[in-house]
Amino acid sequence: MNRWFSLSIATLFVFALGDDTAQAAEQPNILWISCEDISPDLRCYGDDYAVSPHIDQLAAEGVLYSRAFSHSGVCAPTRSGIITGMYPTSIGTPHMRCRGVPPAEVRCFSQYLRAAGYYCTNNKKTDYQFESPLTAWDESSKQAHWRNREEGQPFFAIINLTISHESQIRNPRPETKKLVSRLSPAEQHDPAKAPLPSYYPDTPLVRRDWANYHDNITAMDKQVAEILQQLEEDGLAEDTIVWFWGDHGRGLPRGKRWIYDSGLQVPLIIRVPEKWKQRALPEHPEQLAAGTVNDELVAFIDFAPTMLSLAGIDIPEHIQGQAFLGPQKAAPRKYIFAARDRMDERYDLIRAARDKRFKYIRNDMPFIPYSQNISYMNEMPTMQEMRRLDAADKLVGPQKLYFRQVKPVEELYDTDADPEELINLADDPKYADKLAELRSQTRQWRKEIGDIGLIPEPIFDEMKRPGGKYAVTADPIFTITNVNDAQRSYKVAIASPTAGSSIAYRFGKGPYQLYTQPVTVKPGQKLTAVACRIGFRDSQANTFRPGAATDPPAESETPDSVHWRDALDKSDLLEQLAELKAIDSAQPESVAKYCSALASEQAAMRYWAITELYYSDAIDEGIANKIRPYLDGPSPVVCIAAAQAIADADPDAALAILTKMLQHPQDTTRLSAALVLDELGETARPAIPAMQNARQDKFKYVVRVCDGALARLGVPTD
Repeated sequence: MNRWFSLSIATLFVFALGDDTAQAAEQPNILWISCEDISPDLRCYGDDYAVSPHIDQLAAEGVLYSRAFSHSGVCAPTRSGIITGMYPTSIGTPHMRCRGVPPAEVRCFSQYLRAAGYYCTNNKKTDYQFESPLTAWDESSKQAHWRNREEGQPFFAIINLTISHESQIRNPRPETKKLVSRLSPAEQHDPAKAPLPSYYPDTPLVRRDWANYHDNITAMDKQVAEILQQLEEDGLAEDTIVWFWGDHGRGLPRGKRWIYDSGLQVPLIIRVPEKWKQRALPEHPEQLAAGTVNDELVAFIDFAPTMLSLAGIDIPEHIQGQAFLGPQKAAPRKYIFAARDRMDERYDLIRAARDKRFKYIRNDMPFIPYSQNISYMNEMPTMQEMRRLDAADKLVGPQKLYFRQVKPVEELYDTDADPEELINLADDPKYADKLAELRSQTRQWRKEIGDIGLIPEPIFDEMKRPGGKYAVTADPIFTITNVNDAQRSYKVAIASPTAGSSIAYRFGKGPYQLYTQPVTVKPGQKLTAVACRIGFRDSQANTFRPGAATDPPAESETPDSVHWRDALDKSDLLEQLAELKAIDSAQPESVAKYCSALASEQAAMRYWAITELYYSDAIDEGIANKIRPYLDGPSPVVCIAAAQAIADADPDAALAILTKMLQHPQDTTRLSAALVLDELGETARPAIPAMQNARQDKFKYVVRVCDGALARLGVPTD
């Protein structure tokens, strides 16, 4: 039998069966109420400015987790990790709004729940960094609701509330305006009383944003109350475990997108009904008593395994999170980890580790300022105010930190003494041991998960999807496993040769169901099946009718190539990159080491060698001559790095390469070229026509960079 075919079948059945006893017994319902872009800025978390009575009441009835953290400061990588239980930096989904091709074993955890008999709904945001597979949800729409399930069926339902999203602070939708307008005077937030962080300038615009943010939270609090009331009306409150959580920190500068606590720490409240406390914490159900505060570290990638643990489903070995509730609860975490990669149109590369008190941050691109221009972020009045005052040299004290031109390579903060993370202790000898500990933990974590962050995105895009072409899941194959002559019915098994595939099937025009075991097809029925693999296009829909001839499956369009993760695991590229980035560019011998790396067969190594030489101001005539041959190499992003490095010495040659790459078929190559043109400033003036043409680019991030670059060159873009 074909190896991939047998793997696919094995995966399907292991993934479907789970724990037989769990499926047979009564199961808890689970409801997630998620919201967007909020830190623990709620009254129950100690924020006296907040008005959040219904969420506070939920906390009074359940457990408030005081140390819950995302692994990213922005929504899409966050949700990619939540739905899979794996770090985006490990499965190839770290960059904002990328389209990943995770390894074959990766699943949406809801698929395991569906296989165990749960009715799973999502209302409605996905944003997983890959298209949500047809097999992930029974329903994913604005109408998705537990009320649509079969009677007696356990459910897992997500309701995502968007009113607290950063966009609603500065440009609220009519619906948001309507909800906020209904707040009573006592519920509205007075900007004059806003408790601003010390790193913000104290101006009316900044105070207005802070008040708007809190007004939106209060309006969201009322939406939470409505959802909980629906649960009560349906008589389900005593059967349903309720989670309330936010997807990352507040949507204001130095919050969202950043991996300081202001971007990572989130509210998490879980209410477990009495009947399920023994299941949730078998050894200590009393720790789920109403009003409990739990100070254990909880990471978002722990959500998926915890859900499986609560449902009595064995946690697959590949999942990187750990359960914090249920029979499979792990020992409490010692550390949480986080990452920042490309945010919209701008690259950065930051990693973090945190224990209960100290936060360590590693800046692998310290030459990129904190204050880089991100168009969407710049729309916030607070951000505009900060930039205006910085340009006027009117920022004071901690307000200036955001506008430093370079970042320290390492940062260390005592979050108990310094919750705003302003006093960097990395150079303080008193904290040398803690710095070494968290540095070591960060390195170990990156190695264990196979962190791909050091592979430039254009190179990685070619690795994961050669030529930019999507692989297509092989068509499902029907196999008759049994014939009932008396009823003229068939038992039909369905499988796809594609490793990691799952099968959605339906009868007639009914809803698609997740295939877990052979199905019975009766006379007159039409069985339709579609095969899905995360990161691939779906197969075509194949049909089976009793007594009808079955067409052979179409030849798969899946390219015969090794998956990027398998290729990396068989190479030492990640180790080479880690060693290169560990070089101290301030040391005299660093230049020779970088020059040596120019000869590497690996394009990623050549890219970083050139980049480090450039940003360490090591480009003299001799180095420029060593780099010049790479202007015409096989890797576009290395050509771009070489063009940037020699632009001062030979601007014509550099701009020729950059304008050429601005027309490259790969999105992230064009983005990389646009970013270098933007950074070159006046040197890029001869490339104005090319940047004007690029404003028609189909990749919006290229357009944003070119618009900004042209504006800074005084070229109108309206």
